[in-house]
Amino acid sequence: PALAELVTERAAGAGGRFSLGLSGGSLVGILARDLPPAVASAAAAPDRWLVAFCDERLVPPEHPESTLGAYKVSGAGAAELCRRAPGRP
Repeated sequence: PALAELVTERAAGAGGRFSLGLSGGSLVGILARDLPPAVASAAAAPDRWLVAFCDERLVPPEHPESTLGAYKVSGAGAAELCRRAPGRP
């Protein structure tokens, strides 16, 4: 929860647009679990976020092995964040 809380605190403090780069690996499970509830309980305004999926793999964004694909299959909360964020690919 600490990482998700830090993200939402920074987003709320940004006072406007907020950029977030999401990487894959072990962070997918952590953020998929902790970020949606933290966003829901904070003044983070996710509709003003620019979300970028950082990926070292050379695969299309819709591929399940891409970072975006990993977040989409990791859980409904993360998939919802991916759909709502205007900066999604």
